Amino acid sequence: MPDPRAPQELVPPYGPLAGVRVLESARFVAGPWAATYLGEFGATVLRVEGPPFGPPYADPTRTLAPLLRGRASGGTVSESWVQYGRNKLSVGLDVRLPKGREVFLDLLRTSDIWIESSRPGTFDRLGLSDEEAWSANPKLTIVHVSGYGRTGRPERIASPSYDLTAQAYSGYLSLQGEPDPQPPMRAGTALNDTVTGLASATAGLMGYVNAQRTGRGQSVDVAQYEIFFVLLENLALDYFQRGAIRGRHGSSHPRLHPYDVHRARDGWVVVAAPTPEAFRRLRQAIGFTDDRFDETSVRLGERGPVDRAVARFCQDRSCDELEALGRQHDLAIERVRTIADLASDPHYLARQMFLDWEDPVAGPVRGAGIAPKFSATPGQVWRGAPWLGQDNERVFRELLGYSPERLESLRREQVIGEDPPPNAGTTAGASAAPTHP
Repeated sequence: MPDPRAPQELVPPYGPLAGVRVLESARFVAGPWAATYLGEFGATVLRVEGPPFGPPYADPTRTLAPLLRGRASGGTVSESWVQYGRNKLSVGLDVRLPKGREVFLDLLRTSDIWIESSRPGTFDRLGLSDEEAWSANPKLTIVHVSGYGRTGRPERIASPSYDLTAQAYSGYLSLQGEPDPQPPMRAGTALNDTVTGLASATAGLMGYVNAQRTGRGQSVDVAQYEIFFVLLENLALDYFQRGAIRGRHGSSHPRLHPYDVHRARDGWVVVAAPTPEAFRRLRQAIGFTDDRFDETSVRLGERGPVDRAVARFCQDRSCDELEALGRQHDLAIERVRTIADLASDPHYLARQMFLDWEDPVAGPVRGAGIAPKFSATPGQVWRGAPWLGQDNERVFRELLGYSPERLESLRREQVIGEDPPPNAGTTAGASAAPTHP
């Protein structure tokens, strides 16, 4: 067996995480998003996908509507997978089989961070507990992503969880939308999943840094609901110190005013002037003369006069006029933009927040760029989202040193597998560097 830390270059070196190796065996947004984020900044991300090695896949994200059809590849792929499967390597591996478990342990030996998002206890039952993983690689950081965590009430730990259930259980959903009797309003995207992904990526790097110092890895228990809960500002402090139970306030804010959405002549704008200095500038700009409202407590206690004055001012002006007025008076006035607005926004374009890349199934695509921006080691998109098992040959031969005969045996026994698109011969190697607008 070759040195598992030998410097095989499976991805081009770039970004601040160049050389960090991440093994991902997660699915359905939160865990995969964590690995995606690390991959966008240079980490080598190896995604392990179990059977079936073809539709319907173990990860439903590969077939989540809407689907894109690739003219050259002849296949279809989910838009969601195209966005957050990029920059990854893919191997198809059945870890339920004894030989698959052996291969997985070999992959762990080459890794710095392992991210998984199964129900707690799943990998223990497969003989791949944390202790087994550390016996293969003592410096490994293991990130477990789940709905409710790995400890606590057994019935809760075993419960299924999705983005929406985490929004509800965290308390976040109780704050979103118009007041009763209107229902709570969920976030318009899988916000809990993606934020949990960012937190999981951060936790993985924290563990990695600690392992470099101490020589010992550890596991990180990431519960979806807890990530949202700790981001709800001083919600808990409010309750325990003052008995306050916050409710829903629509688009307004319970403690900041004015801080709301208003209708303009041709759309919607937000007007935010919650500090004394900002409010005085707003009052001057809209011709509101009652200086009693310069006092924050007065504005919070009697919102109507200011709200009506701002609403009247906005409804007779276009979004462009209101934004220009905001720049003139140093006020935070911003139109509510759709993706159609953002696609041609000069600031988005100047900061390269849209990128073009080549997906091995869909072909040329344009999607979200990369943030934040590093001055010396920027992130990039070096390849599109791989089809299942696209990198079996390279990973098992170049990284693990397996012989062609062993690979053929593993394929024959269905320990490994792949699902190339119909015309994979012309698309399998697609990994173009991004082109910017």
